[in-house]
Amino acid sequence: MYRYKHIFFDLDRTLWDFDRNSGETLNELFFKYHLDRSIDDPQDFIRVYHEINLQLWSLYRKGEMTKDILRIKRFRLSLSHFGISDDALATHIGDDYLDISPTKTLLVPHALEILSYLHSNYQLHCLTNGFQTTQQIKMRNCQLEQYFKSLTTSELVGHNKPRAEIFHHALSSVNAHKKESLMIGDDLEVDILGARNFGIDQVFLNRDNVIHNDPVTYEIDSLLELKDIL
Repeated sequence: MYRYKHIFFDLDRTLWDFDRNSGETLNELFFKYHLDRSIDDPQDFIRVYHEINLQLWSLYRKGEMTKDILRIKRFRLSLSHFGISDDALATHIGDDYLDISPTKTLLVPHALEILSYLHSNYQLHCLTNGFQTTQQIKMRNCQLEQYFKSLTTSELVGHNKPRAEIFHHALSSVNAHKKESLMIGDDLEVDILGARNFGIDQVFLNRDNVIHNDPVTYEIDSLLELKDIL
């Protein structure tokens, strides 16, 4: 229907439901490590963790923090917020989080339906800011691998979205041209503006109805709306 041949999907929050999967994992770890002795509500711990994790990921994307420091520091700071100073505990929780979270299989609504719909007519690729092994586990456990021709991660490339280098690597590795490529993601700055600045069309999955004035090629609030575009 359109000129696109290559569709690049973000993974976290676009296909894999990061918030629900992470929340389930953190809730399990909250009780496993008896954090209820110091923190009244697990939802408070989860909220603080997600806020801190978002801040640290911003530093990681800018190259101001390594992945090893990120993995532990986010839990150290989260515990510290509640007056818990225990580096060993932060390390144990961090290790368990990395083991358990990628095994969770909750997907964004209609993810499998839309991938099945697109798979026969387009070459689908995953382009994600994340750790290579972690993202591979997520895709395998959710049975997403069958739909994708390639997986490009920021760890593999050495650059994070919205940097042009990661988009260039993703396209060149599959011999895709800019004019025939489309990026689909939920993060306006990282996925959408990154793709626009690189020179490819974009679909902003705006599930939270974020108000913005940035020009985007397409904007949707449900993956099902991709059927109206592709």
